[in-house]
Amino acid sequence: MDVDGGNKRVYNRLGGDAKHQKVCFHWQAGKCNRYPCPFLHSELPANSHHANGASSKRAYDNSGFSGPRRSPSFNNTWGRGGSRGGGGAGAGAGRGVVVKAEKVCNYWIQGNCSYGERCKFLHTWSVGDGFSLLTQLEGHQKAVSAIAFPSGSDKLYTGSTDETARIWDCQSGKCVGVINLGGEVGCMISEGPWVFVGIPNFVKAWNTQNLSELSLNGPVGQVYALVVNNDMLFAGTQDGSILAWKFNVATNCFEPAASLKGHSRGVVSLVVGANRLYSGSMDNTIRVWNLETLQCLQTLTEHTSVVMSVLCWDQFLLSCSLDKTVKGILTLCGMHDSQGKPILLCACNDNTVHLYDLPSFAERGKILTKKEVRAIQIGPNGIFFTGDGTGEVRVWNWIAEATTTTQ
Repeated sequence: MDVDGGNKRVYNRLGGDAKHQKVCFHWQAGKCNRYPCPFLHSELPANSHHANGASSKRAYDNSGFSGPRRSPSFNNTWGRGGSRGGGGAGAGAGRGVVVKAEKVCNYWIQGNCSYGERCKFLHTWSVGDGFSLLTQLEGHQKAVSAIAFPSGSDKLYTGSTDETARIWDCQSGKCVGVINLGGEVGCMISEGPWVFVGIPNFVKAWNTQNLSELSLNGPVGQVYALVVNNDMLFAGTQDGSILAWKFNVATNCFEPAASLKGHSRGVVSLVVGANRLYSGSMDNTIRVWNLETLQCLQTLTEHTSVVMSVLCWDQFLLSCSLDKTVKGILTLCGMHDSQGKPILLCACNDNTVHLYDLPSFAERGKILTKKEVRAIQIGPNGIFFTGDGTGEVRVWNWIAEATTTTQ
């Protein structure tokens, strides 16, 4: 049964009002995901009036990354590896479009849906404009819990509850290394040449330039959250402590600096903003710490369940929790789209990631996944990564808007 007030609606892209006789430039780029789309999903005949210019021309270069600037460490091969793209379930020329339920077709996932474009379920991993799926990285056997992209590197690092970290080559999309850690990865961040990984009772530190490796002990239980401010590394742990290490340039190691006490249960989220450290905890509170004195300045108690993620944006602190919602939010991430507009990404426990424009919170789109997303990481030039509960990592990008053609 199709959804939309219980009524089935079919829109014929080749018929209807003449004002809609424009070729959809999103379709031309292979990225249209409007249901239904009011513009044509076919080229106009040669003798027809081209309402949007030369319709035979593509609006985008579909060979790889989009965006005005590309890092020299990347080439266009990410976009070649996707098994099923996220650009929408476009219809063939001359056919109607069935209104889609916002649920991915299980038969399509398995590669054997016989309905094709007539299927009432989605044959795509996203709904919305302006972003698309480039490729999928498969290898982890359990949930992806953390993703890190070191600045200036051509390697992506992912961590999982399968007790491994994987290293991916950004040019080929291939896994080039697997590190067995002996414990579930609770978090992972990068700062300069360093990659930090939180596992039970330790923080592992790798220097990607000189290939040195350090083990920082002191945590009790799982390390859930990591953040760096200047030359100080903070770790949120299972026993409610926030441990701090200071980097010693002379010895090239991290020395214990402080232990911040206050939370009664595990610290699962850390963020630095406005010269403050914010910590979200399983004790349902957010604590605000002075980064100079390392003293707690304030405790926010409005949440009634685990504070899963905290994020600083502009002069605001955003937080998400499992409380008072039908769909609990698991993690937050902020970035800018191809036009420089701020976007908030919210991963929910209903196997979706919602994208919102800020500050209006108007929904921009939605990413659908096989299991919940617990890791989101931002890359260069409009790239971002999601890791889900199946162990799959997906690479997405924001699409630069066409300037020569409008709809």
